Amino acid sequence: MSETEATAGQRDQAEITDFNDPNAPWNQAWDQDAGIADWNDDVIKEFRENSGKVGGAYAGGDLILLTTTGAKSGKRHTTPLGPLFRDDIMYVSSFVEDKYPAWWHNIKANPQVTIEFRDQTYSATGTVLEGADYDEFAAWALAHNPLLADFQSKIDRPIPLVVLTLDGER
Repeated sequence: MSETEATAGQRDQAEITDFNDPNAPWNQAWDQDAGIADWNDDVIKEFRENSGKVGGAYAGGDLILLTTTGAKSGKRHTTPLGPLFRDDIMYVSSFVEDKYPAWWHNIKANPQVTIEFRDQTYSATGTVLEGADYDEFAAWALAHNPLLADFQSKIDRPIPLVVLTLDGER
């Protein structure tokens, strides 16, 4: 698979070559008082109102809404994420620097998730990659995604990798 195919559905990767690029969606400012949750709420609302399309920092790229069940709270949580692909395998990662994201912990505790992709909603299973599976997949992902490789070079822990397997349309 070519690098172009590995990053299909993402914003033009030639525009964003570094994790710290100020134009990268994850580096866009949000209301510091309201925080990321309220910023995500606006993205989620726009996604659902426009059959999976959003503007702003995410314009032109694919986005999913990943809904997990809280590992501690048992409550449903929805997070917008950029899906990545290895052939027909959908996976997600995160650019959270200081810890693994809540959705990663939630999937580890309860792998049954809901994915909204474009104008479809799917039941799915999330698999947190670990051990030899993680090592093999991470080597491929880092070789084919320069943004993940750049991010990995700046942190002291392995990047989170979760494979999402669609079980069926809801």
